[in-house]
Amino acid sequence: MKEAPMVNIVMDSHARAPAAQPARPWGEEVRRILCVRLDNLGDVLMTTPALHALRTSAPGRHITLLASRSGAQAAGYVDDIDNVIDYDAPWIKNDRAADAAVDLDMCARLRNARFDAAVIFTVYSQNPMPAAMLCHLAGIPRRLAHCRENPYALLTDWVAEPEPQTGIRHEVERQLSLVQHIGAHSADQRMHFNVRAHDIASLTTKLAERGVSLDTPFLTMHPGATAASRRYPAERFAQAAAKLAESTGWPVLITGGPGEADLCAQVGGSHEKTVNLAGALELGELAALIARTKVLISNNSGPVHIASALGTPVVDLYALTNPQHTPWKTPHVVLNHDVPCRWCYRSVCPEGHHACLTGVSVEDVVNAAMRLLRDAESPAAAQALLATS
Repeated sequence: MKEAPMVNIVMDSHARAPAAQPARPWGEEVRRILCVRLDNLGDVLMTTPALHALRTSAPGRHITLLASRSGAQAAGYVDDIDNVIDYDAPWIKNDRAADAAVDLDMCARLRNARFDAAVIFTVYSQNPMPAAMLCHLAGIPRRLAHCRENPYALLTDWVAEPEPQTGIRHEVERQLSLVQHIGAHSADQRMHFNVRAHDIASLTTKLAERGVSLDTPFLTMHPGATAASRRYPAERFAQAAAKLAESTGWPVLITGGPGEADLCAQVGGSHEKTVNLAGALELGELAALIARTKVLISNNSGPVHIASALGTPVVDLYALTNPQHTPWKTPHVVLNHDVPCRWCYRSVCPEGHHACLTGVSVEDVVNAAMRLLRDAESPAAAQALLATS
């Protein structure tokens, strides 16, 4: 079989534009911090090392996460988040109808909370200014973010936006660098997600009802993604699932949300070793499953970042829509096919060919999973994979 196609995504962790202001550490007087991360669950998880640095850099710190409904789900599984406020902001893609009254109410709620400071976390293609204005109107006296232009009074602490001109960092590195500007450092740069005992117990029951034991080997596939441009073809997932079940003799568990039942059924097919779990698992149960699986095979979506937080090996079918969200500090293989239209940031392939993923064969996926299984038996190989994270 041919070698799996690999695209080396260059993350330049050394190239940095100079800060727009000298670093001004926040001292012990900054206790109540609002952390604004308004996109998706995976984005919140990639921000958890920065949240940990903020919380542990001074005694008595209290972290409130302002997140979308999707991102807010993470709060109950991350020790460094003390409180969460869910908010589907009008400047972030979501299905909330525009209603200025909702935004004015949120501003009042934030004002009443009397935060000492706010940190606005964005990817480099997002504009921090709407969130900065919200925090300014809420009377939060210190406000930190990356910004491409001079924010004047909207940000009291800001870092000139260096990306993509000077290189693109992994999202974890980007957010750690931001909070370092105000003196928040941590030696622990792993992503955080707690697997809870009651989720393990309920998962065990659900799997037993389907003839699967949590204590025996299995593989997991997650064929869904919020954007069509990030989905590997379902029929290829199905073929890979069948081949992996036959090669290992293990069950292949197919996960997805309630709206992905048909997709998961297509991937599972009629193979006796596949188990369709679409809509069956809560977030904590999904994490407990990922923690125990031998390898997760997934489109680049929330489960990949849960796997990164839990140290689970991942085959990441990574559409070339954006470069900075690969697995972090866990053994992994990233699969895609290089295309001239890479980094399109589109939810639907603008060229119509979807070649960045359709260029990956079923054999590529199977080989990558088997490689991770072999490397799991070799500590030296596992360390080599981690060194590339």
